[in-house]
Amino acid sequence: MDHSVPIMLIATTDPDSRRVLEDELRRRYGADYEVVACAGHAHGRAVLEGLRRWNRPVALILGCYGPADRGGLDFLRRAYGFHPAAKRAVVVTWGDFASAPTVFRAIAQGYAELLIIRPERSRDEEFHGAITDALDDWHLAQGVGFEAVRLIGDVGDERTHALRDSLSRNHIPVGFHPAGSEAAKQALQRLGLRDPALPVLVLEFTASPTVLENPSDLEIAEAMGVTRPPPADKVFDVVVVGAGPSGLATAVYASSEGLSTMVVEGEAVGGQAGTSSLIRNYPGFSRGVSGAHLAFRSFHQAWTLGTDFLFLRKVEGLGLDGALYAVSISDGSVVRCRTVVVATGVDYRRLGTPQLEDLVGRGVFYGATVSEAPSMAGKQVCVVGGGNSAGQAVLHLAKFAKKVTLLVRGPTLSVSMSDYLISQLEATRNVAIRYGTVIVGARDRDGFLAAVKVAAAGTPDATPGEEIEAGGLFVLIGSVPRTSWLPDTVERDPAGFLRTGVNRDIGDTGPMRPDRHPMALETSMPGLFAIGDVRAGSIKRVATAVGDGATVVSMLHAYLAENPLPASSTAPGEAAAPGELPGDVRFN
Repeated sequence: MDHSVPIMLIATTDPDSRRVLEDELRRRYGADYEVVACAGHAHGRAVLEGLRRWNRPVALILGCYGPADRGGLDFLRRAYGFHPAAKRAVVVTWGDFASAPTVFRAIAQGYAELLIIRPERSRDEEFHGAITDALDDWHLAQGVGFEAVRLIGDVGDERTHALRDSLSRNHIPVGFHPAGSEAAKQALQRLGLRDPALPVLVLEFTASPTVLENPSDLEIAEAMGVTRPPPADKVFDVVVVGAGPSGLATAVYASSEGLSTMVVEGEAVGGQAGTSSLIRNYPGFSRGVSGAHLAFRSFHQAWTLGTDFLFLRKVEGLGLDGALYAVSISDGSVVRCRTVVVATGVDYRRLGTPQLEDLVGRGVFYGATVSEAPSMAGKQVCVVGGGNSAGQAVLHLAKFAKKVTLLVRGPTLSVSMSDYLISQLEATRNVAIRYGTVIVGARDRDGFLAAVKVAAAGTPDATPGEEIEAGGLFVLIGSVPRTSWLPDTVERDPAGFLRTGVNRDIGDTGPMRPDRHPMALETSMPGLFAIGDVRAGSIKRVATAVGDGATVVSMLHAYLAENPLPASSTAPGEAAAPGELPGDVRFN
């Protein structure tokens, strides 16, 4: 037996469930996975211990809960310690509603990650849909499989880390090979590269492999050829800046309703939500959904409906071209449109400590970088933050790291984190929560993070009181809106978030739209809308961001109906320089 073949393990004292599950899994997955069925929980734990010693990958662990097996939930809880990266599912029989409260409570406490109903017939596709979703999430987290792109670079290089994270979040199968490793040496030798400028990116899917040495984002975008700037005479009904949940929702609804739509994204689809390992409170996904999968499905839906995309390109400015907006792109092109939707979201606030900033990419990471989690195996890790993103990052890292410590400045999580996440954090054995704690420094070893220095929040001069061993630090604190590309005339609140509709003072309108109040999601500039996290007063949840994206489309229709496209605007004109928006083209 090939020891690289992943394991699917079943352990239950219920002989009927064991027979049904074993038959279904062997028949459907036996060619690609080794299916192991254990007659009891002690046997299952012994097998898992042996698989851990033999370094066998375990993709899925199934336990049962019902009248014939009351020990399955405890088995799944204990299984976490043997193979924390494996997906754990509790299988129930249809109609056993009396067991539901116990099962739901156990899932909320982290005993298992998903609930599956036992198949009662052959080819039960609802059952297999749950299984394949779990396997897909496991493979995505492991970073194994087809290498459409091969990345060779230094482990501690910030640019290498950024490329690896961006490619993974964009759902591009990437294989990372550390410089100096045998695989990297062989790959470079085959390519005839003796002393290349790292990182090296190899596009394996092109007719002959395309090799890029230390490429810029624009060079990568052009080499991949997925999206290209539109013709100069193209006028879009709407340009959406940002492909997070709100921007993608706008694209889906706008394109489906006949509006010509362009989405510009400088990093990766999904925004911050795309980095979440498991979103459990998004309506319609009872088993939860990873941010990467949710984002990719939304992107594919919008693309199928006709949305144009520009990836790995940033918007650098906004100007006017007659009655149109002119959106300046980092590749030097200008996209003309009738309306603009700002869905750029936010960046995590930086800690600002020089010792930590010097270690970014070498143990210090801003955001929940899912691609880095496997590299934390066996290490002690710290996460800074108190929101849902921080909680999800802790739970994902805990599947790989020896111990994860969540550092929270405040005295509680209840005001900033969902209750289901708090319950799971408290129930996860290798997770510790430190309240009233701030980071004030770091210690490195050979250029990589080795420990963080912490102090009690409010300590005079922030004198370090303790050092915590840490091979990784993930920072998810605060938020800074991405609005620097917008003209200063667009109104913001004191924190820099864009004011919209009722959140701003209403005065005279400019000549483009006389005698009209701004719509609910419209900024101080007519035809310029803001949605999602970048909007002042927004609720930082994926569902509300998607709601903004759906709502703004009705406002786009209203604006476009009020402002028909002049015939003279169909030909290219001379766009104003980025940021040059006259003051009379705004709400005062």
